Amino acid sequence: MGEVIGGILPLALGIAISPIPIIAAILMLLSPKAKGTSVGFLIGWVLGIVVAVVVFTLLASIIPEQDPDTAKPIAGAIKILLGAGLLFLALRQWRGRPKPGETAALPKWMSAIDTMTTVRAAVLAFLLAAVNPKNLLMAAGAGVIIGTGGLNGGEITLSIVIFVVIAACSVAVPVIAYLVAAEKMAAPLESLRTWLVQNNATVMAVLLLVIGVVMVGKGIGSF
Repeated sequence: MGEVIGGILPLALGIAISPIPIIAAILMLLSPKAKGTSVGFLIGWVLGIVVAVVVFTLLASIIPEQDPDTAKPIAGAIKILLGAGLLFLALRQWRGRPKPGETAALPKWMSAIDTMTTVRAAVLAFLLAAVNPKNLLMAAGAGVIIGTGGLNGGEITLSIVIFVVIAACSVAVPVIAYLVAAEKMAAPLESLRTWLVQNNATVMAVLLLVIGVVMVGKGIGSF
């Protein structure tokens, strides 16, 4: 089980460090409907991660390579493809980063955050977690690692819980901190938002590059 946990940790951190959902959560915390939308966003974010990793774990569990002592060419090929996808996204992020002196542009949907309802915030978070290509590839990678790790039911459940907790923490921490101490968190959240907006592409490019290389390496090692 230790090997599985070690394999999914970088992928969980990859989802956790993804700047866009963190920026969205911060904007909601700074909006007029902060409490309702931020809690809805957190719930949708957690559900999206859970659904994505569970689905891919179930799909991976039917791959006919469950003996931990034998080579796993099918799982290896899937990991290589997922890693290649992450490397491709890393290249796109790097090319799309703002040039020196240029202000980074946010997605257009973020301009509507001030008027969002709790339900819309939850749906948005679910889509960012379960459908967004970057997060989907990382959740798929985790699902393949868990589903082909030769674990029993309890170990699979624990692995998924660990993955979800780590992946969701970057949204959960600011939301919970704001609910506990709203006035003290406003200024730090605004500073963090400004930094993330400007460095989003660079952070994601480096992150995807590292995780993509690791995933390809694990895939090669499965042969």
